[in-house]
Amino acid sequence: MKLDIHTAVITIVALLSIIALYGFLVGVRSIRKARTLKFFRMRRDRMVIGWRMVFLSAVFLISAILIRSFAEPIAYSFFPPTVTPTLTPTITITPTISLTPTTSLTPTITPTPSVSDTPTITPTPHIPLVIEDSFTSTTTPNPEAVFSPLQFARELDDNFFPIDPAITFQNPVGHLYAQFTYDKMTPGAQWSALWYYGNNLVYYETNPWDGGTGGIGYTDWNPEPYLWLEGEYEVQIFVGTSWKTSSRFTVEGQPPTAVPSITPTLTRTVTSTLSPSLTVRPTQTRVPTQTPTPRTPFVSPTPTRENTRAPTFTPAPPTNTSTNAPTYTRTPSPTQ
Repeated sequence: MKLDIHTAVITIVALLSIIALYGFLVGVRSIRKARTLKFFRMRRDRMVIGWRMVFLSAVFLISAILIRSFAEPIAYSFFPPTVTPTLTPTITITPTISLTPTTSLTPTITPTPSVSDTPTITPTPHIPLVIEDSFTSTTTPNPEAVFSPLQFARELDDNFFPIDPAITFQNPVGHLYAQFTYDKMTPGAQWSALWYYGNNLVYYETNPWDGGTGGIGYTDWNPEPYLWLEGEYEVQIFVGTSWKTSSRFTVEGQPPTAVPSITPTLTRTVTSTLSPSLTVRPTQTRVPTQTPTPRTPFVSPTPTRENTRAPTFTPAPPTNTSTNAPTYTRTPSPTQ
């Protein structure tokens, strides 16, 4: 007979509880009987035995409580759980005996519906090409890798077990985890988790597998509160491009209203500055006028007494010095 870890823990706890109860009853019975004995030594020995049985029953009871609380998580850390696929039973129809009617009934007209409801085919989940193009791993995944159904919870404990798992959540949802167990995974193989709201992909993550070959894992989503719309969601797990498992949950209640954020708009003001233009203005050089050379006055020498005749003075003709007119030079000068 093969027992799993959970069954073994429950069996040990049950046995310890029975032993503790039996020891307590025996101890109480021994204490009561010791009180009826007349001899001191016999009474004392019987009392010691009784109290010892009560103490041992308390030890067994405490051990049972500790094993029930901590034995299973510790065992899973050394022996990762293996997912056992759930087999869907097939219904075998038992043939019944058809009775042959003796009287033939007149057939009635059966109205034919104008529109026949054709059942729609549920497609197998597939990974979108956009996400497939973003794969970075070159490791070939193991096609025999298995995943358990997902469990949804707002929190996980220290051993990655869901706290208060559920399939219906009230708004505001907040941070949500999808926990699973796995086995036969190949480290480094590409895996993906897709979160759908109806038929719309609202979130996904795809990375090379960084865990072990078997154990416990999870995918999580923590959007803004107003993004949790009311309705049904589905989470799908893929290894490579192969679909492994998927589960659904429901969100009830209207999401909180998104608070608009004020984004400052930068307005650039362009100030035009007029640049001074260069104005070419010729420098005018004035033409000097002709300045006549002043006549040099003639100073008559002082006559001596020896000269009796006054000399005749002839004035020198004026000398005109003319200056040629200078040419115009166009020299540009910047005007600020």
